[in-house]
Amino acid sequence: MVTLVDRKSRFLLAKKTPKKDSKSVKKTIIDLFSGVKQANLKTITPDRGQEFMLYHEFSKACGIDCFFADPYSPWQRGTNENTNGLLREYLPKGQDLTEVLDSTVDLFVSKLNLRPKKCLGWKTPYEVFYDKVLHLI
Repeated sequence: MVTLVDRKSRFLLAKKTPKKDSKSVKKTIIDLFSGVKQANLKTITPDRGQEFMLYHEFSKACGIDCFFADPYSPWQRGTNENTNGLLREYLPKGQDLTEVLDSTVDLFVSKLNLRPKKCLGWKTPYEVFYDKVLHLI
């Protein structure tokens, strides 16, 4: 699974990948970026895994810059690591993702994007990312 989190809004993009290879990850990232307002996303900071070795191709295709954290430095990707932990409330680590439907992943991502956060002044990541006020009540 590929997860991308906007640092400013904490907006989550996530999608299952068929395989954990660089071509599958590249296609998944391009697919994720095609469905969002690109002016809001300018950079990503992936880990140093082999699956991101085609970063120059997906960064050019998506119009983003790609920065890498130092080796063994997960704190440099703190927002992403924290959000992955929140996603594990729904998809525990080690769970076979081949049995999880794409629509189920989308539902979990929506739940996280609609969860108010203290660091955002109790706004949701969706509200901050799209600069829209939600009327949930």
